[in-house]
Amino acid sequence: MPLTDLTLAECLALRPDLDEPADLDAFWDRTLRTARAVGGPAQYVPEDTGLTQVTTYDVTVPGFAGEPVRGWLHLPAGAEGPLGCVVEFLGYGRGRGLPHEQVLWATAGYAHFIMDTRGQGWSTAAGATPDTVSLNGDVPGFLTRGVDSPDDHYYRRVYTDAVRFTEAAKDHPAVDPDRVVVTGHSQGGGIALAVAGLVPGLAGVMPDTPFLCDIRRGALVAGAPPYTEIAEYLSLHRDRVETVFTTLSYVDAALLAARATAPSLFSIAMMDAVCPPSTCFAAYHLYGGAKDLKVYEFNGHEGGAGHHRRAQLAWVRERFSTPRPADPGVSTLHDPQLA
Repeated sequence: MPLTDLTLAECLALRPDLDEPADLDAFWDRTLRTARAVGGPAQYVPEDTGLTQVTTYDVTVPGFAGEPVRGWLHLPAGAEGPLGCVVEFLGYGRGRGLPHEQVLWATAGYAHFIMDTRGQGWSTAAGATPDTVSLNGDVPGFLTRGVDSPDDHYYRRVYTDAVRFTEAAKDHPAVDPDRVVVTGHSQGGGIALAVAGLVPGLAGVMPDTPFLCDIRRGALVAGAPPYTEIAEYLSLHRDRVETVFTTLSYVDAALLAARATAPSLFSIAMMDAVCPPSTCFAAYHLYGGAKDLKVYEFNGHEGGAGHHRRAQLAWVRERFSTPRPADPGVSTLHDPQLA
């Protein structure tokens, strides 16, 4: 598993210059205002998992266009008072899974929301969230779905779902709204960065080997899917290059991350062929808030795995035990911590 991208020294020195749409903020303001105007309140139905130390709820939140987005809420059994909360977004092709599968954050004493990703979970009969829009690219996958227009693109709907899901978490009576961290691996990391740029007042964000960052470079250098979906699409549609990358710039998580102010803990793997490290470093360098970094020099897309989870547990505990600054927009850049 050799290096397939820039070296660590080159990535640390990288100064990305991404093309940003002039109306990016207006686009997302319009999108989110429209979503907030429709749909009812979030719903929580108790779920019997057989676990005695974690209480679980089947969650339904109105997302894009008010459409129902499913998920899980895990709470430490018997916990009192508003809790710190971790909102988690999932990797490419993954749904929310079974209710007992991911309970780490609840066993650490926090509320844990897990969002199902529309169109990527199990069948709707098993409680997955469908993607109700039928627009598709000409290659399998999600990156080219609705790629001819920012209004139609698949990730416009996903990011909106994620914002509404995070807002529902902040509104839940078991959650302290000032202690909410968003996280995710790969696609989930890209979604978390987008949410950090679109939802004010978060306590932190933890993107792991994030996808959807510097998307144009990802399409040029990634050796494995999903970025290769774009290259395959453009090999068939040679005249659509600028249209495609203009659309994708509206959902580039690196650009949205530049608007974030919450503290962050990034993880990046230097032998990652799925999310090349230079694309992840683009988001890291552009990130608008305070930032810490763990680099895994000899790992692929799995990144730090359980080793990094331990680092995250310590980082979240520190965030939740430290008083929030009076002005969350003022941040200090931390030196990278290499692991």
